[in-house]
Amino acid sequence: MLLKCRYLSQFSVTELSKNASSIAPAIEKCPFMSFARRTIKTDSSTNQEAKQDFNYQLVHHGMLNNMNCTDPISCPFFKSGNQNLDNLATKRTFDDLKEINDEVTYEGSVRTIYKTKHQPNKSVTSTGSEVKASIKAKNGSLFDYEKFFANRLDEKKKDGSYRYFKKVIRHASTFPVVQEHAKNSVKDMTIWCSNDYLGFGRHPYVQSKVIEAVQKYGAGSGGTRNISGSTPLHDQLEYELAKLHQKEAALLFTSCYVANDTTLYTMAKLLPKCHILSDSGNHASMIQGIRNSAIPKTIFRHNDYDHLEELLSKLPNDIPKIVAFESVHSMDGSICDLEKMCDVTHKYGGIAYIDEVHAVGLYGENGAGIGERDNMLHKMDIITGTLGKAFGNIGGYIAGSSNFVDAMRSYGAGFIFTTSLPPSVAAGALAAIELSRSDEGRELRERHQYYANIVKERLSQAGLPVMDNPSHIVPVLVGDPKKASEICDRLLNEHGIYIQAINYPTVARGTERLRIVPNPHHTIEMVDKLVDCLINVWHSTGLKLHQAVEYKH
Repeated sequence: MLLKCRYLSQFSVTELSKNASSIAPAIEKCPFMSFARRTIKTDSSTNQEAKQDFNYQLVHHGMLNNMNCTDPISCPFFKSGNQNLDNLATKRTFDDLKEINDEVTYEGSVRTIYKTKHQPNKSVTSTGSEVKASIKAKNGSLFDYEKFFANRLDEKKKDGSYRYFKKVIRHASTFPVVQEHAKNSVKDMTIWCSNDYLGFGRHPYVQSKVIEAVQKYGAGSGGTRNISGSTPLHDQLEYELAKLHQKEAALLFTSCYVANDTTLYTMAKLLPKCHILSDSGNHASMIQGIRNSAIPKTIFRHNDYDHLEELLSKLPNDIPKIVAFESVHSMDGSICDLEKMCDVTHKYGGIAYIDEVHAVGLYGENGAGIGERDNMLHKMDIITGTLGKAFGNIGGYIAGSSNFVDAMRSYGAGFIFTTSLPPSVAAGALAAIELSRSDEGRELRERHQYYANIVKERLSQAGLPVMDNPSHIVPVLVGDPKKASEICDRLLNEHGIYIQAINYPTVARGTERLRIVPNPHHTIEMVDKLVDCLINVWHSTGLKLHQAVEYKH
C-alpha cells in the first residue's frame, strides 16, 4: 500500500525502514493512505479485487487530484517530521523520476511520451532522437552497444577464431556427397566432418517413420510435457533408452547440451553440501551446468583417475560428490578407463556422471556406448546421451535410477519449461535405436571403425600430425587458427572436400585442428582423394609434414 503513495514510492525499502518511526504518524494524517486502508480493509471481496477496486476509485473519482498526491517532492503530510526523507527527495529531480518511471520509447517514427518537470500533468511528445540527444546532453556519452559488439567481432576476425558457416545442402540419397550453396553456384563436395556418424539421418527406414509420424501427429508437439507435449512416442522412446543403457528410467531433453546443463545444475542444487569434480576436458554444456550451480568444484586432469583419487581423498566422506566426465572426448578422440574412473568415484562415496554423446550408437553390441562395450553399465550411475549424432535425429537424454530421473523431471527447469521434442523426432529416434540393435547396425559400426582406422593410418604415414587415439575421431593438429581455416577453405574451393576447422573456444588456443570424421558410407577412393589433397594443401599453406605426434590433453 505504501507504494501507492507517490511520495513514499520514490524511496527504497531500506530507506523506508530506517524512517519507519516518523512515517507511521504521518500515515494517520494522510487522507490518501487512510482511504486506501479503509477500502482494502472493509471490502468484502478478495484482496486482489479490493486492490483493483481501490485503484479504480482513485482514478475514476479523481481521488489523486483531490488529495493533492501528484507532487512527490512537496507532500504536506509526510514532509513535516521526515527531514531525512525530505533531503533525499529534494536531491531526486523530477527529470530523474521521468527517465526511470515515465519514459516510453518506441523505435522508428513513433514518438516518445513523457512528463515534464514544470508541467507534470501534461503529456508532451518528442522524437526518439530528440529525447536521446537531451539525455546525452545531460548525462554525457551513452554506451554504444553496436560499436561494442562490432569491436568484439573484429577481435575474433583478427585472431582467426571468427566462425563462418558453410551453406550445405545435404541430399539423403547421395550422402556423404553433399552440395555447397554459394552465392552464384551450387557444387558437389564430400563431407568429412558430419556427426551423423552412421548415416541414420538419411536411412530409408528412419525417414519412413518420421514421415509416418508427421502425417499422423503433425509437425510439433504442442507444448511442454506437462501441458500437452507428452505422447506415447515420448514414453516409448524413454523406455527404449533406459533399456538400451540397462537403467531403470530415462528422460528426454531437446538437446544433450540442455540435458547436461539442466541435470548437473539441478543435481548440484538439490544435494546438500555437494562438491563437483569435473574432468578438464569436459564439454561446454557440462561446464555451464556446473558453473551455473555455483557450488564448490574441483577440476582433475583429463582422464587421470590417479589425480581424481588424490582430490577425492581430501574431501569429507559424508558429503555428496558428483564426478563428471566423458567416455569419448569429442575433440581429441581419447577414451577414458571407465572401470577405474567409476571405481575411484564409488570408493569415496561419489556418483559417476558419464557423458556418452560421442559413443552411443557407435560402441557395444547394441550401440549403447563404451559402457556396454566394456561391460561397465552397472557401474555408471548417470548416463547422458544424444539422439543427434549416431542416431541421426535431434535431442538429448539422461538415464539412471527411477528416483533420480523423476527428481530431474520434477525439478529441472530446462526440462519443465521447454517445449518437448516433436513426435516425428521421437519416431525417428526409435527407428534408429531399432537399427542400432540389428545386424545392420553392427555391420555399420564395423565399417565405421574400419574407415576411421584406414584414414588415421594413411594420414599418419604421410607425415600429417594425427593426434593418436583409440576412437573413431581423427584430429589433425594445426596449432594456428588462421592456418586451420585456410586449409579448410582450400580443400573446399580447390578440391571439393569439406572439413571444418576447430578453433577456440571449442579447443584451447594453440591446439587448433582439423576434425575428420569418416563414416561407413565413404569409399576407399574418397579416402585416397582426401589424403592426396590434404598433403597438397598442407604444403600450399606453408606447413611442413612430419612424423605422427602423440597428443596429450
